[in-house]
Amino acid sequence: MSTLTLTRRRGLAAAGWLGPVARRLGAGVAVLWAAATAAYLALMLAPGDTIDVLIGDGLDTPERRAQIIAEWGLDRSPLQQYGDYLLRLLQGDLGHSYVLQRGVGEILASQIWPTVQLALTAAAFGVLLALVLALATAGRRSWLGGLVGLSELAVVSVPPFLVGILLLAVFSFTLGWFPVSGDRGFVSLVLPGLALGLQIAGVLGQVLREGLERALEEPFAVTARSRGITEWRLVAGHALRHALLPAVTLTGWFTGALLGGAIIVEAVFGRPGLGQVTVGAVNSKDLPLVMAVVLISALVYVTASTIVDLAYLAIDPRLRRSR
Repeated sequence: MSTLTLTRRRGLAAAGWLGPVARRLGAGVAVLWAAATAAYLALMLAPGDTIDVLIGDGLDTPERRAQIIAEWGLDRSPLQQYGDYLLRLLQGDLGHSYVLQRGVGEILASQIWPTVQLALTAAAFGVLLALVLALATAGRRSWLGGLVGLSELAVVSVPPFLVGILLLAVFSFTLGWFPVSGDRGFVSLVLPGLALGLQIAGVLGQVLREGLERALEEPFAVTARSRGITEWRLVAGHALRHALLPAVTLTGWFTGALLGGAIIVEAVFGRPGLGQVTVGAVNSKDLPLVMAVVLISALVYVTASTIVDLAYLAIDPRLRRSR
């Protein structure tokens, strides 16, 4: 094959990526803009004077009012105020908490790591449990499969905060195996991680098992059995790769469940993190901080969804040609 032909093929392949990638990145930017605009409108349309809304339960002084007017440009036209707000966001300026008297970015930076720890622990528990249960029950019609399916339905139906309360009642209050609250290393992550991860395991386990059972009926599985491959090797070594593709579509929901659930679960277990910050901000009417949490959540969700979309383009070239 000539060098010119190879160059043309590579150019066509790159061109095939440009359109789909640009559309997905554009969609992500549009979602972030919509979230930022919705948060801004919620502030502007809130009952009462905008300055009073921004102060919340903080100290109300003439100096602070002047600071708010200058920061938010409340002495300018509404269009200029909105433009200044978007410009500040693009520069990474999330505003100022007039209740805590600190920059919002500084507050979130100091509390985000405990939430990341909880989310990663919950994700690890959820994925591990889902894989183990799916591999143990796929293609097997037994009482174990029925029991696992019923258990998955139960944990999916129960909110994570209620699971957390039940885990606390049994393993902390009754047995005393784990601390009731606080951040004391990995041992204090087990119960909140399980409370958040069980729901993920329930949904992901069902999807993986259905994918495995479909894969085990494909022609490649019949051929592998005819060559004498063991059932376990067929499931774990071949069928699992096919079953993982449908599970990738759950990443967006997965991310949203971790974000939303972590905020509530942290409050139940008295852990530091964005959950405590959000609850405190709502109770003290600290709207700049609440708005920032909403925007950070939207950013994480959009980033995860965009990465999944781009991963699909890499996995299945047909998507690049059809869009």
